[in-house]
Amino acid sequence: MLRMSLGALRDRWHLFAGAVVAVAFGVGLIQSALQVMAATDAPALPPGLSGLERSKIRDGYAGAATLLGMSVMLAVFLTVFVVSTTFGFAVVQRRRELGLLRLVGAQRSSLRVMLLLEATVLGLVGTVLGVPLGLLGAWAQSTLLIELGMLPSWFEAPWIWGPMWVAAFVGVGTAVVGAFAAAWRASRVSALEAIGDLPRTMPAMTGWRWFWGLSSAAFTVVMVIAAQASRDFVAGLLIALVVMISGSVALSQLSPVVVPVAGRLPALVLRGSVVTDLAKAGVLHAVRRSAATAAPLIVLVGLLAGLWGVFGSLAKAVGEEQRQLISADLVVEGSVEPGEGIAAVSEQTTVPVTIVGKKKRTRYSEAIGIDPVGYQRTHELRPRKGSLDKLSGATIAIGPGMAVEGYRLGETLTATIGGKRHQLKVVAIMPETLDVTENFFVPKALTDGMDGTTETLVTLEPGADAKAFGGEVRTVKEWAEDNAAVEQRDDTGIFVVLMGLAGVYAAVAVVNAVVMAAAERRREFALARMAGLTRRQVVGIATVESLTVVVVGVLLGSVVAGAAMAGIAAGTAQMFGVVVVAVPWRLLGIILAGSLAVVGGTAAITAWTTTRFSPVVVLGGRE
Repeated sequence: MLRMSLGALRDRWHLFAGAVVAVAFGVGLIQSALQVMAATDAPALPPGLSGLERSKIRDGYAGAATLLGMSVMLAVFLTVFVVSTTFGFAVVQRRRELGLLRLVGAQRSSLRVMLLLEATVLGLVGTVLGVPLGLLGAWAQSTLLIELGMLPSWFEAPWIWGPMWVAAFVGVGTAVVGAFAAAWRASRVSALEAIGDLPRTMPAMTGWRWFWGLSSAAFTVVMVIAAQASRDFVAGLLIALVVMISGSVALSQLSPVVVPVAGRLPALVLRGSVVTDLAKAGVLHAVRRSAATAAPLIVLVGLLAGLWGVFGSLAKAVGEEQRQLISADLVVEGSVEPGEGIAAVSEQTTVPVTIVGKKKRTRYSEAIGIDPVGYQRTHELRPRKGSLDKLSGATIAIGPGMAVEGYRLGETLTATIGGKRHQLKVVAIMPETLDVTENFFVPKALTDGMDGTTETLVTLEPGADAKAFGGEVRTVKEWAEDNAAVEQRDDTGIFVVLMGLAGVYAAVAVVNAVVMAAAERRREFALARMAGLTRRQVVGIATVESLTVVVVGVLLGSVVAGAAMAGIAAGTAQMFGVVVVAVPWRLLGIILAGSLAVVGGTAAITAWTTTRFSPVVVLGGRE
């Protein structure tokens, strides 16, 4: 049985090349990610750093570990997806071979074992190729995370054996898991049906595919309805993360059904020539081929556009919240003295602080020195416990960023500000907000004369001129939008990593599907040329058909991302009175343009290569 599996891989290597690349890439990524994560678990910090600097570095390590964990999970998911797609397609193309084996006495279990052995060998080959990639990947990931500012410049990820063995196990495991459904499907092939090549042989939609597709679709619909009904922004964010996964799974499983239906929209413009008419027919009727190409794009767009929309919407919501919670007109860098045309000012100085609570829990953070009177005249936010009116002398208020950390009204905290230790009583606890940058408020007198960042919120008298102020002056709306843009830029680095990872997998999956489909269409292309079409026309048909499927895949993926955004839109409408949603138009444009280029080029090259022989030779040859 092993010899038969090796022979199948050798003879049909072009069918499995994409799966080998996916496994190798996955093994390399998992090995390097685990190696870097192990180095961030117990970081060695150089001497001479302040408590706040050490805290920020540890936070960066935690963020890097989270990002790498997301990359590992995404790599495993996409590797299984690519392998399962490859073996599913391979089973369809090998139905005659499988039928012959059944005819000469092979048992169903034997066919399952044969395909699982093929998957095991494929996983081993991918693992062997992936381990060297992991060595390079550890350096590349460390460098990228340092460039993104998540890791310090001195960070190093030393080699350890554990990640390699884990990655190898995952590589072989994902290959076997990905091939399991195809192996079971191969064992159900009827010898006579396969040899006869009847029209209903090997349906595109199996019972299990219907089950997973419809159940995922129903679950997605329920989640979207729940998000709409809750009208809660945070719940909408959490549900959106679930919807983008379940929706992508639903449409990818149902792609043989939904792709031809959705394909009728771009097919409306495919008129006027033999090439476009035949390409349209291919999209609408060759459902297995169209679905195999569209499914990776559905998953890619659904996940990436959904994630970008979720975190972009969160950043915009933070800016909108800040704008609505501040009643001032201007934000001025530096100090502003009260004077003519000014109704109120709130000078806020941010300085490092070390807080020690009753349980000896030390927290390195920042405190904002404020005048409670000016603060309350320029802000709408009020404490949920206590009062800011008592913020004077040896007191402290817990800011929104620490509102859920267990601090109690009336307890005494030890605060070190500017090298001086203070015993401060908690007199107010602010409510939790989306913006978690304001952790502690102290009386302005405790921060006077210290090096810190100072900005002043100014409320103008009616008719006063904002240009009278020196320095950098922004309206509250501009200031809030700038803060949201900064937060979104910080998230961009994360998405560069995830988008690059998902993009590579999607490219492998789509190119693999196009190449496998072209290998299956030799006789179809030869018949088209015998009917009078030129070689260029045949290549044009394959290219136009693939480009149409790309548009359909991106469109369906956008539907998934839109469903994920629905709950966020309802939540922000309830929370702010306006809909705050970040639609990733630029990202969708980049994905569409890149997909059209990659898939169109691959389709043209493979079709040109497939038609290099005379149609008489192809039709007269034996399989």
